[in-house]
Amino acid sequence: MNAPFTPEEIAAEGIKPSEYEEIVKRLGRHPKKAELGMFGVMWSEHCCYKNSRPLLKNFPTEGDRILVGPGENAGVVDLGDGLRLAFKIESHNHPSAVEPFQGAATGVGGILRDIFTMGARPIASLNSLRFGDLENAKTRRIFSGVVEGISHYGNCVGVPTVGGEIYFNSAYNGNPLVNAMALGLMETNDIVKSGASGIGNPVLYVGSTTGRDGMGGASFASAELTDQSMDDRPAVQVGDPFLEKSLIEACLEAFKTGAVVAAQDMGAAGITCSTSEMAANGGVGIELDLDKIPVRETGMVPYEYLLSESQERMLFVAQKGREQELIDIFHRWELQAVVAGEVIEEPIVRILFKGEIAAEIPANALADNTPIYHRELLETPPEYAQNAWQWTEDSLPSCTEEGIEIKGELKTWTDILLTLLDTPSIASKKWVYRQYDHQVQNNTVILPGGADAAVIRVRPIDAKPHTCKIGVAATTDCNSRYVYLDPLEGAKAAVAEAARNLSCVGAEPLAITDNLNFGSPENSIGYWQLALACQGISEACRELKTPVTGGNVSLYNETVDSDGNPTPIYPTPVIGMVGLITDITKVCGQAWQNKGDIIYLLGVDKKPSLGASEYLATIHNIVAGKPPKVNFDQERLVQKTCREGISQGWIKSAHDCSEGGLTIALAECCISSNLGAEITLNVYNKIRLDTLLFGEVCGQIIVSISPENQQKWESYLQENLGMNWQKLGHVTSNKLDIKLSNKYSVISVEIKTMTNNWSNAIEKRLKR
Repeated sequence: MNAPFTPEEIAAEGIKPSEYEEIVKRLGRHPKKAELGMFGVMWSEHCCYKNSRPLLKNFPTEGDRILVGPGENAGVVDLGDGLRLAFKIESHNHPSAVEPFQGAATGVGGILRDIFTMGARPIASLNSLRFGDLENAKTRRIFSGVVEGISHYGNCVGVPTVGGEIYFNSAYNGNPLVNAMALGLMETNDIVKSGASGIGNPVLYVGSTTGRDGMGGASFASAELTDQSMDDRPAVQVGDPFLEKSLIEACLEAFKTGAVVAAQDMGAAGITCSTSEMAANGGVGIELDLDKIPVRETGMVPYEYLLSESQERMLFVAQKGREQELIDIFHRWELQAVVAGEVIEEPIVRILFKGEIAAEIPANALADNTPIYHRELLETPPEYAQNAWQWTEDSLPSCTEEGIEIKGELKTWTDILLTLLDTPSIASKKWVYRQYDHQVQNNTVILPGGADAAVIRVRPIDAKPHTCKIGVAATTDCNSRYVYLDPLEGAKAAVAEAARNLSCVGAEPLAITDNLNFGSPENSIGYWQLALACQGISEACRELKTPVTGGNVSLYNETVDSDGNPTPIYPTPVIGMVGLITDITKVCGQAWQNKGDIIYLLGVDKKPSLGASEYLATIHNIVAGKPPKVNFDQERLVQKTCREGISQGWIKSAHDCSEGGLTIALAECCISSNLGAEITLNVYNKIRLDTLLFGEVCGQIIVSISPENQQKWESYLQENLGMNWQKLGHVTSNKLDIKLSNKYSVISVEIKTMTNNWSNAIEKRLKR
């Protein structure tokens, strides 16, 4: 009979006292050390979503193009013409906080394995990153390390990093967010699933060796960061991108033989997760002998085998009698491959070590029938939100056509524009993406920074580039300040912006994968933010017909100081969305194309607002107000109009208005093209000039049209958008000139000046 564990030993595994009592009840005995560790990782928030699962059940998950939804390693959508796309997003936040390079690198490696485990060849990766204030030396170290880790792994493994987003805010000073997204094109006839089947079928361990790196990573990712978190650096995995490249090729070759019944990546919780999930998903059991596992260290005990998160490892169920065929493939790629166990009828995970049973647990107790916490939702919004919502624009200094007084000094509107362009969240991210190989595989259609979404050609591996015109667009989006101030509307806005960004390159939005980054759900405010954001995502995905195919939940993103006071991040539900492009010769970037082209604004029914805006936060140091609401009727019409204009060849450039409002969007179009614009804005009654210039609104897109297409375009606009559009001006040579309808010029600035502020903002801060 096993002795009971002490409260300290139980807590060390991240298990609550009530959960330990449940473990004893299910086993009918006290667990062994290895079993306690297995429950600790599998019952962690990172693996079982015990606080978020009730909320996730409300997501729409079905659609005409959905082939695989939540529950597998990645979602899969049908692109037509026999092409199928796998895609997924996941987080590696806490590992990146304590070991930025390896944390970010293994985040890339992990998401790629989710893709090729399905039988898909990875064709692109994206990321969504959040860091603290760049004036902070620790932030600069983490930021540089994360970017280096992403570039190292992606460049070495040969998968292009084609897009993403990066924001900086002091809310992330102690807890950065590193979310990695990957796309892959199916190469196997059948989609490879994770459910084990076939009693007596052999279980193969393939890939790299097992060591002590990554110990307890899932539990580590499910707890707040503290001053002692640096002591947890051994919990961060160490990746080998060159070995992963071999693993990709070996797995795809193995899958094509038809001898693989099921496959599972050894990600979080390693052998524990892969054995229990494969068994539970197939309604069978798995027996595994740890003595058969290839190791890189001596003296390892079952606890270490089972909780190790060593990278580049997989578990297969093979057809009996064909195991040697698969082993030969992996050996040819100089990888480990051994028969380490078999599928058994009894639905348990049985682990053997040195001829004895080291662990024996019902599979569903680890993978399916895990704890769920139904938490009470606040009946009224928390005090911080209610106070923020009381803010009005009237509290700001008055402004004139000349500018606005800030701390006793008059700032012109050109000054304000240049300050915003120098803000790291808005400024150029070229310092980051120039470190990424974004053209490997030769399928990247639009380079990073060139458009609102990445565009990749998708073609069978044996097809020539000119024989396939189908492409996919992908983006990651979330304005976390919006979500902080209003989780429901902020989450809706994240989905809407993702779809809008795809529409701006000419892609039809298909589906999403989400990464829910939040603080502690045990805090009533944290749970309120999580619950309302999930509701917002659900509503927006239904409105825009973009089902959820899966994703990741990362909670407990908080930094606890020496006094035990937690500081959560801004709630950040990142939306990764993919869209279909039927003809990649008809795509659009954000840069103006020719002098004389006419500039239009689509979606003018709603007036902009300064609430939750970048202008309010950066210029006035105020985070308050309510974010703009999404009008889904307008959103659908504006996006459809943009896509049709691109398809017809009328639209030469398209760019959505987001952080910084209309003026920043116009400046970005100018900087991208090194061409200017002469703009005339209507002066509305009772609207402040700063609201007109820098206020934000959902559902607006700036497009440019060749003069020869003006009549056809405006006729189409009138028919489809009615009066919900405005002609702003035309493309010029070297200056952004914004006039009011009374002809007063409120902004006049050369492209060179804007570019200097915008392009050097991040790099100059890193040199401090």
